Amino acid sequence: MTVIDTQRWPRLLDPSRLVLATDLDGTLLAGTHEARRRIRELFSGALPGAKLVFVTGRGLETVIPLLSDPTVPRPHYIIADVGATIVDADLRPVEPLAHEIAATWPGTHEVLRALSGFPQLVRQLVPQERRCSFYATESAITPELRAAVDALGCDLLFSAGQYLDVLPRGVGKGAAVRRLAEVAGFDPAHILVAGDTLNDLSMFEAGFRGVVVGAAEPALVEAVRKSPRVVVADAAGCGGILEALSRHGLRFDGDDSPAAAPACGDAELVMVYHRLPYDEVIEDGVTCARRPKSPNGIMPTLLSFFAGGRKGSWVAWSQQNSRTPAGFVPHVAVDAARYPHLKAARIALTPDDIDQFYKKFSKEAFWPIIFSFPDKAVFRQDHWERYLEINRLFAEQTAREAAYGATAWIHDYNLWMVPAFLRPLRPDLKIAFFHHTAFPSSDVFNILPWRRDIIGSLLQCDYVGFHIPRYVENFVDAARSCAPVQIVDGVGCAPRFLTFGCALGVDHMTTALEVNGRQVALGAHPVGTNTDLIDTLVQTDAVQQQIAEIDAYLDGKTGIVSIERLDYVKGSLEKLQAYERMLEQHPELLGKVTLLNIITPAASGMDIYDSLREDLDRIVGRINGRFSTMDWVPVRYFYRSLPFEQVVAHYAACDIAWITPLRDGLNLVAKEYVATRHATGRPGTLVLSEFAGAAVELHGALLVNPYDANAMSATLYDALTMGADEVAYRAGRMAAIVRGHDVTRWGDDFLAALAALPAPGNEQPINERAAA
Repeated sequence: MTVIDTQRWPRLLDPSRLVLATDLDGTLLAGTHEARRRIRELFSGALPGAKLVFVTGRGLETVIPLLSDPTVPRPHYIIADVGATIVDADLRPVEPLAHEIAATWPGTHEVLRALSGFPQLVRQLVPQERRCSFYATESAITPELRAAVDALGCDLLFSAGQYLDVLPRGVGKGAAVRRLAEVAGFDPAHILVAGDTLNDLSMFEAGFRGVVVGAAEPALVEAVRKSPRVVVADAAGCGGILEALSRHGLRFDGDDSPAAAPACGDAELVMVYHRLPYDEVIEDGVTCARRPKSPNGIMPTLLSFFAGGRKGSWVAWSQQNSRTPAGFVPHVAVDAARYPHLKAARIALTPDDIDQFYKKFSKEAFWPIIFSFPDKAVFRQDHWERYLEINRLFAEQTAREAAYGATAWIHDYNLWMVPAFLRPLRPDLKIAFFHHTAFPSSDVFNILPWRRDIIGSLLQCDYVGFHIPRYVENFVDAARSCAPVQIVDGVGCAPRFLTFGCALGVDHMTTALEVNGRQVALGAHPVGTNTDLIDTLVQTDAVQQQIAEIDAYLDGKTGIVSIERLDYVKGSLEKLQAYERMLEQHPELLGKVTLLNIITPAASGMDIYDSLREDLDRIVGRINGRFSTMDWVPVRYFYRSLPFEQVVAHYAACDIAWITPLRDGLNLVAKEYVATRHATGRPGTLVLSEFAGAAVELHGALLVNPYDANAMSATLYDALTMGADEVAYRAGRMAAIVRGHDVTRWGDDFLAALAALPAPGNEQPINERAAA
């Protein structure tokens, strides 16, 4: 054993040779946001040369999630399992230490067999290696137990009055720090150990400088209080570590301190969305703002939260020729008349940025996973790094915009990593996130190479919202597979949502998780449609004329409307094949039904959809070639974007909407159809995929499994032959749901859920980055 000569130690710690070997729970993971932020800054570059070592009783498996937690500094080494596991920053065993420890461990099965005669020991069912942990009382530690452990060639460690560890002989936190220092070349004179329970005592007994943080186990304080090398701090967690570092010569005040006064914006609510709330167009070389082409999206609802005088910012990209274009104006008014206190905070991105971040990476890596088509996913590390870079830009802009204690509302998977960058910058903010897509099951989500980073980022939010309970539960499962989270609360899903009557149904939904001492609230908020707008549109002369024209074209035939974007997740091919099969099986319908099939083109540059377009053209041609007559065409096919007024007219004219995606986050087309038919007084039948999020909400729809070819044809036939009374009943039930949960209520409910949460701590935001 190495003897440490403390008599020759320098009086002060050398920051460039500092090694902090710290316990996690109750120590590094405890304390105020501000104290934790300071420690993170110090060991993330503010002290060049300083090293951080995690020393914990946890198993390595439960330490790994902390490596994706942006509020925790990344360690240079990890000592886990009370010293039985020692790895470097890349989780590689540190040799020869790992070999030495493994050689002295008799094996878990042998230990359990030898101790099976001690029923007072209750094994801890936690991840661990090269040790066995039990719950026990002090009375259970009998001479017979000690003899049995000694006969195994092991040591016994009892702490906190209830935890008993059987470890390889000579293994412990203190011994592990000492041996690591020898192998890694650390100077013992500049090692500071930190802990809070008797489990950490061996680190202080190893002869290093130490700090027992505030609120520590009294037995540990009593054991070290006479040691001149140990500081017994007043502050808890990281605050106590800072006290000890200060006592040893490190200072944290002054102009360059991370604790300098914060610089905040004035926005009470910051919308963080990849797109601006208007379209930017260039006319005569000048960028001009135009209202969005689609008036029925969520943009008007999100904008409405600023109509009452609330100060706000809308953070989004603006396509420019460079990241720093000459004469670029980062802040512009969105609509000075309607929203006088709302500004757009534009982030200049190049066409290449947008192509890689959005069109390539988000659509080729994330989109297939989100919708459970992993075979179509393409993962590229360079694209991920660009994605991180752009998410960081969004986070830094948000930090500059938000007032102290404000709310940042982040939208969709394109910005998954924004919370990870934003939380360390602004711990004072209330951070909310809403997924506008599905969230896949954990086994599919975990295919992502960066799953831990994404989950770690989302767990920095105060509130995370999804469309339906199933997506909430999928997220919870993914989080539990990546981090040691605890389910805190939940609610039943019925009667608002279908439970056992739908592929996406669940009967219970988690509403709160706890991770690393903080809670993350969860909720289901299906986006609604703008029913007031639809009510207004159907009464206009233009829409009434278009309805009359479509009615005339149908000429008494039953119209089936299908509207979807060009995308393999929409099930367009499967739908057309089912339609063809139905016409084969029911020749009596030839000449009596017409499918109005509207495919909205994908965004320019989305090459992955080219082959799908060719397949659609081919099958439409085949159906029309097989069944058309001189006065009837079975499929009327449109490949273009229609103005919303024309879309509404098609809804109004068609007795059936056929919406059968293979996967879909929600599907607003279904709700728009229901709202339109109600507004026109024409009950309609909705055939809806079980795998569309809206299926669990729209009681009254005819649900179908789009993967079941026979069911697809049969369900469409049922819709065509359904009695008028049942059509009216189902339509009325769906209309009540759609009108009662419109897009305005969606936004109000989401912000109300967020407002009900307690405010973050009173810690100040970081000035240096927020003002960068």
